[in-house]
Amino acid sequence: MAAIARSGDRAAFAELFDHFAPRVKGLLMRGGAPAELAEEVAQETLLAVWRKAALFDPAKASASTWIAAIARNLRIDIARRETRSRLSQVYEILDEEAPEQPDETLSGAERDARVRAAMTHLSPDQYRVVELAFIEGFSHQDVADRLAIPLGTVKSRLRLALSHLRGRLEDLR
Repeated sequence: MAAIARSGDRAAFAELFDHFAPRVKGLLMRGGAPAELAEEVAQETLLAVWRKAALFDPAKASASTWIAAIARNLRIDIARRETRSRLSQVYEILDEEAPEQPDETLSGAERDARVRAAMTHLSPDQYRVVELAFIEGFSHQDVADRLAIPLGTVKSRLRLALSHLRGRLEDLR
């Protein structure tokens, strides 16, 4: 792990991959994931290990524990995305059954404009976190990774931003 973090040692990563990929896949399959999904998550896990090797701290956990935690978090993210996808399909079906009324369309457009206007009052940091999490649909961990900030900072910025937006948009409830 140290060689990967220090110098991006590909041989060390290949050795780590050969050792941990089957173990991560087995762990996920024992947790109920189908073989194809387990293999995909195992690959994503080890890719995350390659990218985040410098964040590994042997004083906090063993490499296997750290890698298992990454795999678990990725599996949870995938499950959440699948749930959102299924919900959006349900909403699409419901929307097909009842044609949208012109006054509802206008109301939706007005509401969207009000939300966009309220977002302009956020700090640039808060705006970017809200944009990535809610508009682009990234998980909080993905936002933290993209912005290279701690996960707790992402959550704090979101909480403050949403509180600010609630205050500005109270009448839309």
